[in-house]
Amino acid sequence: MPASLADQPRGSEAATLAIALGANLPSRCGGPIATLIAVRPLLEASLRQWGQCLSSGPTGFRWSPLFETEPVGGPPGQPPYINAVLVVDGLVAGLGADRARTAAGEALLEQLQALEHDFGRERQARWAPRSIDLDLLWWGDLSCHTPRLQLPHPLWRQRDFVLAPLAALTGLAPEAGCAVIALAGRPGWPEQLG
Repeated sequence: MPASLADQPRGSEAATLAIALGANLPSRCGGPIATLIAVRPLLEASLRQWGQCLSSGPTGFRWSPLFETEPVGGPPGQPPYINAVLVVDGLVAGLGADRARTAAGEALLEQLQALEHDFGRERQARWAPRSIDLDLLWWGDLSCHTPRLQLPHPLWRQRDFVLAPLAALTGLAPEAGCAVIALAGRPGWPEQLG
């Protein structure tokens, strides 16, 4: 087993895809926890639909626990974020040319941004508070740098709000300080409510 998240292999025919989720403002569904709970089945359905365009759709969804994290950058006085990570297994990354894989990644990004819009995300200043944020972290070994999409996400290894949920999900050691608070004993995903 890899010693850290940075060592985790991602380049294989049946590749993993990772998405970071976060919210620190209410949405039409309620507070950040309610928002993440509400987006979860819609995100899974969207990924299944997107996966139908590939030769193999998702074979599994692994959700991290919810974490509370302090905002990074942005205006002072923001409320804390609620964050999680979704790892999707079984998505075939071998679509041939990187160009086709990049186009598929950009199509997924469009679906993620449509979900954000549905939950009231307003794109304001960089790192501004938001009702929801869905960031594509990686998809197998795809490396692309277009004006719309950068994979792997250039900052994922520097963000405690990504590393802590990934570490909780995978059991791998995070590389950064991970000054975050697990939401143990607080309402979280439906299966955590008992």
